[in-house]
Amino acid sequence: MTFRRKTAQRSGVTIKDVARAAGVSDATVSRALNRPDDVSEKTRKLIEAAIAQVSYVPNPIARAMKSGRTYTIGALIPTLDHAIFAKFISSLEAELDKEGYSLVVAVTDADPDLETHKAQKLIDMGIEGLVVSGLAHNNALIEKANRFHIPLVATSYYEPDAQLPTIGYDNSATAQMGLQFLADLGHQKILILHGPTANNDRTLSRIEGLKAQRGTANLEFIETTLDLEGAERALAPNPLEASAIFCMSDILAIGALFHLQRRGLRVPDEMSLMGFDDLEFSAHTNPPLTTIHLPIVEMGQRSAQEICAFLRGDRDITAAELMPEIITRGSTRRAEEPS
Repeated sequence: MTFRRKTAQRSGVTIKDVARAAGVSDATVSRALNRPDDVSEKTRKLIEAAIAQVSYVPNPIARAMKSGRTYTIGALIPTLDHAIFAKFISSLEAELDKEGYSLVVAVTDADPDLETHKAQKLIDMGIEGLVVSGLAHNNALIEKANRFHIPLVATSYYEPDAQLPTIGYDNSATAQMGLQFLADLGHQKILILHGPTANNDRTLSRIEGLKAQRGTANLEFIETTLDLEGAERALAPNPLEASAIFCMSDILAIGALFHLQRRGLRVPDEMSLMGFDDLEFSAHTNPPLTTIHLPIVEMGQRSAQEICAFLRGDRDITAAELMPEIITRGSTRRAEEPS
């Protein structure tokens, strides 16, 4: 069977045709499409019936040219390979949709120059707001956004005095919370497994927080790639003299769990293991992973709400601190308990 491409044909139906079918003015139809709350329910239903009757399809390009609005928000994220970013984007998009906005996502590979280039492409598309990860960005990106009066929101980070409004959590304090949890269980030698720090201020902040609190325990830091294989490469040559491993992501923690099991070490009897993210599948490992829950869904919702409120003229975008929490499961235990 051969499938032939069909060229879409526009019917040429306009707002005037809808107005004629509904028995109302062109302005009333336009108001019902753009500001439905300004039209009575009876009139709105009449217009909806007329739209169906004449098969009217709004032209988004013409609408944008006429109104000067695209109702599109951009998001720049380091990667879509990790579930935490996908979860955030899903939450952000769903909340924007409620407000009548669309979302365009660009992946930066944690490269500041690529991020600036993609920001320009999004600006050229006509985005009205931009969401980024963390605070480490080229000045050129911020200057571009300011030049075109595009509001910026930095996520996965909370710093009330930062140049950009931040919506997220205190990465340093959150890491310290996890370290204190392990120290309270009696662990004095703890291995810290983390991803690359280059161009990642979130990971760097976590490490700096741990180093500032290292009097709580004897810490060893290992940097590796942020994937299952990275955990294997980091742990394979290590004698594992620590009694606990604290990973700065659940991906690394699950990779560490697989490695420990291949090595014949029982978790948590011989090694406690803790993650950072609370990904959905972390509750279903064997044993289930103790981790730090990050409020990713709330972060996506709040980011969308703040940008949309700003674009409506309701208020300025304000920083918001969201609170992580420790989720205790079966991969940790007290260090002094007998095996």
